[in-house]
Amino acid sequence: MVSTEYERRIAARFATFDQDGNGYIDRGDFNAAAKALLAEFAVPARSDKGQALYSGAEAFWQGMAGIADRDGDQRITRDEFVTGAVKRLRDNPDRFAEIARPFLHAALAVADTDGDGHLDIADTARVLRVLHVPDGLAETTAAALDTDGDGRVGEPDVVPAFARYFTVPE
Repeated sequence: MVSTEYERRIAARFATFDQDGNGYIDRGDFNAAAKALLAEFAVPARSDKGQALYSGAEAFWQGMAGIADRDGDQRITRDEFVTGAVKRLRDNPDRFAEIARPFLHAALAVADTDGDGHLDIADTARVLRVLHVPDGLAETTAAALDTDGDGRVGEPDVVPAFARYFTVPE
């Protein structure tokens, strides 16, 4: 794949993080994602799960800012995202997974309504829709995350898939 195609694909992933659509990623986008997930699953922000989600969002933001915020303005532009975060991580998706893991772990716990450590496909799709994944794609992606076909999705399914999605090879 030519570099411009790679950059186009990565730039499209930028929108996943830019929750408010203002053209840059900042701490507020991570907090907005956490708030939306808590609202969707009726989990109080002051609960243990709510606090873990906000802590995970902050850790994720700090990791992303440390990698991509090249000018130190506490905002990641699309160009910074493409040239900073993803290009630096494409050869090391495990690093990206580790940056995202606290947020993803907490998000799964919030959406795990029966407390068994897994989400069903419908709840997985709900999480994806809250994070602005379009309806049809959310359902398709949720089903694809169920790699063993048991109808359940867990952290071992989600974290590596998330890292692969954002660190697509050139």
